[in-house]
Amino acid sequence: MEMDSSRQIQDIVNTYSDMVYKLALARTKNKYDADDVFQEVFIRYMKHYETLKTSDHTKNWLIRVTINCSHNVFTSSWYKKTVNFEENLHEELSFSSQENETVYFSVLKLAKKYRTVIHLFYYEDMSIEEISKALEIKEGTIKSQLHRGRNLLKDMLEGEKEYV
Repeated sequence: MEMDSSRQIQDIVNTYSDMVYKLALARTKNKYDADDVFQEVFIRYMKHYETLKTSDHTKNWLIRVTINCSHNVFTSSWYKKTVNFEENLHEELSFSSQENETVYFSVLKLAKKYRTVIHLFYYEDMSIEEISKALEIKEGTIKSQLHRGRNLLKDMLEGEKEYV
C-alpha cells in the first residue's frame, strides 16, 4: 500500500469512525457487536476505497455497509443475546444530561427502521435527502419513518415522566 493511499484511509477512518461506531451501536445495541461491525466496515473500506469517488459517496457507502454488517450480526447462526445492552452502554457513552441519556435509550428501544432514521437525522445531522440516498429508500418513506418514530418516542417519554 502506498503512503498516499494509507494516508487517505487514515483520514477517512478519522473522519467517519465516530459516525460508523454510533450507528453500529444504535443498530446492535451491544458494544461488543458494534466493535465487530466497526472493524468489519473499515476492513471492507480498505478493500474498496479505490472505487469510491467522492466524500458523499464514501459516507453513504460507509452507512450502507454499517447497516448491512449490523444486519449480518442478527442473522448469523451464533448470535445470541447474552448481556443487558443498557449496562454496557452506560460505560461507553457520555451524555450531557440525564434527559439526553433517557432520550437516547428510548431511541434504542424503537424498531430498527425508526431507530436508524432517527439516529441519522438527529445524531448524525443528515438531511432527509442524504438519509434517502444512504439507505436507498424514498424520501417519503424516510419522512414517514421519522414521523412515526418521533410519535413513538413522544409516547415513550411521556410514559417515563408519569413514573418519575
